[in-house]
Amino acid sequence: MSEAEANAPMPEEARPDERTVQVLRDIASRLRIHSARTTCTASSSHPTSCSSAAEIMSVLFFYTMRYKQSDLENPDNDRFILSKRLSFIDVATGWLGQGLGASCGMAYTGKYFDRYRVFCLLGDGESSEGAVWEALAFAAYYSLDNLVAIFDVNRLGHGGSFPLEHYVEVCQKRCEAFGWNTYVVDGRDVEALCQVFWQAARVKGKPTAVVAKTFKGRGMPNLEDAESWHGKPMSQERADAIIKLIESQIQTNRSLTPQPPIEDSPQVNIKDIKMTIPPAYEVGDMMSTRKACGLALAKLGYSNDRVVVLDSDTKKYTFSEIFKKEHPERFIECFVAEQNMVSVALGCAMRCRTVAFASTFVAYLSRAYDQIRVGAICGINVRLIGSHCGVSVGEDGPTQMALEDLAMFRTLPNCTIFYPSDAVSTEHAVYLAANTKGICYIRTSQPETEVIYSPQDTLRIGQAKVVRYSDKDKVTIIGAGVTLHEALMAADELCRQDISVRIIDLFTIKPLDDTTIISSAKATGGRIITVEDHYPEGGLGEAVCTAVSEEPNIVVHQLAALVMGVPRSGRPGEMLSMFGVSARHIVAALRSMLMQ
Repeated sequence: MSEAEANAPMPEEARPDERTVQVLRDIASRLRIHSARTTCTASSSHPTSCSSAAEIMSVLFFYTMRYKQSDLENPDNDRFILSKRLSFIDVATGWLGQGLGASCGMAYTGKYFDRYRVFCLLGDGESSEGAVWEALAFAAYYSLDNLVAIFDVNRLGHGGSFPLEHYVEVCQKRCEAFGWNTYVVDGRDVEALCQVFWQAARVKGKPTAVVAKTFKGRGMPNLEDAESWHGKPMSQERADAIIKLIESQIQTNRSLTPQPPIEDSPQVNIKDIKMTIPPAYEVGDMMSTRKACGLALAKLGYSNDRVVVLDSDTKKYTFSEIFKKEHPERFIECFVAEQNMVSVALGCAMRCRTVAFASTFVAYLSRAYDQIRVGAICGINVRLIGSHCGVSVGEDGPTQMALEDLAMFRTLPNCTIFYPSDAVSTEHAVYLAANTKGICYIRTSQPETEVIYSPQDTLRIGQAKVVRYSDKDKVTIIGAGVTLHEALMAADELCRQDISVRIIDLFTIKPLDDTTIISSAKATGGRIITVEDHYPEGGLGEAVCTAVSEEPNIVVHQLAALVMGVPRSGRPGEMLSMFGVSARHIVAALRSMLMQ
């Protein structure tokens, strides 16, 4: 449809009649009453912000959006995201700036896999967040014409007016510069809102932004457009007076029934996904876990056509390009915008319509931690893959060395952390993550390591693997990823000195296999050495210490990347040795422990 056609006046038969217009106004008034009453009772929240958007909400939910009130989880329902700090349908942002990114993920799924539209209401204050503009760029690039972003420009925040105040034309030009079809509207005028939302539905090839000029505290005497009322509840006396005034202005006692959706989305089953064939590796093969992860994702894509993979311009290095080559229609390039990538992944995973994996250098995921923690709070099933962890990144240098990621993910509720040590365990981690609820994090490494598991081996969440043991073991050595292989090399050296040790591969850092750790420690004189390519704080060493903290007579010696000052570049083996987590350091730590 041409721009002229999209901007054409609303035909008479599509316009709301006078009675419907009044009902929409009255619904907005009732929403103001609800906000005044509930925020007063709670002595918290944002009654004036709710009031500025009341007409927008009334028109969206009772005139524009298509959904079944009796079946709010219907996959064909239109979606709504409220990104103005308040909790909203489907996702609770917890903070400003994240809603539009999640809306992009939902809209991408709705456009390319299902058939629904997405509406996102933003505050003007949060448009200062860079993540909003990352999302604007993403939506335009992918032509998300089923996405409508409504900017509630009410001018005021905690500290006074926002930079643009009520200059809605500036906001319009910015949105248009990002490739959005944009309308400016009086946010108090329900007829005008009906018109622009009708026009937005007819725009093809572009997302639509509606810049609505509104007034904070609309309809509330002495509060409307007044500073110093942001985020403040009213006294009971003031609330009662305002409610009485608004009630006197309501002219109808009628509600409106939204139009039902067109129910044509395909049936989706993303439960109990399995790999079609066992891992195609042999013991002794050499492969990095990051490459094995890329191969496993491509393999998983054949098992279920709802597996999608996102990346942030690192696909050549994370090997997600293998998935892109084999399943191009399900690969989402998010470019160098990691915060938005995580938000988009959360949106894609919403309502269990896809199995979303997002991969990048794990050092870059730290800038998206707020988005990740919100996903954990909401219980969204999304899988994050972080490559290039630890000092074993080697030549790529210190900015790529993620040494704090395990600590970051261990703090999240209901988060599962996989740390595979070879290609076979990596493949297990991928398909297990696909079937696990909550946030999953798979930590992959850059160096090539030897395959130690056969295709017939099984790995499970929360179950460590004892990869070497005997009745004569003196010490239990616990590692994961590259440090497991350092532990095995140390064990070979110690064996030549007639010293036997037990080696444990944790596989999952969270949940941790406390039972295997404690029983192995008791079998080896209460002695444990942990070795990790991570800072000492918050990593697997501290996890093991927590696991044995209530057990008497167990001593844990932690070896971790003791990076003093700025780390440098070097070959992976040199870096492990330089920072104290090599086989040589394990042998020395064991000798010291035995001497004590």
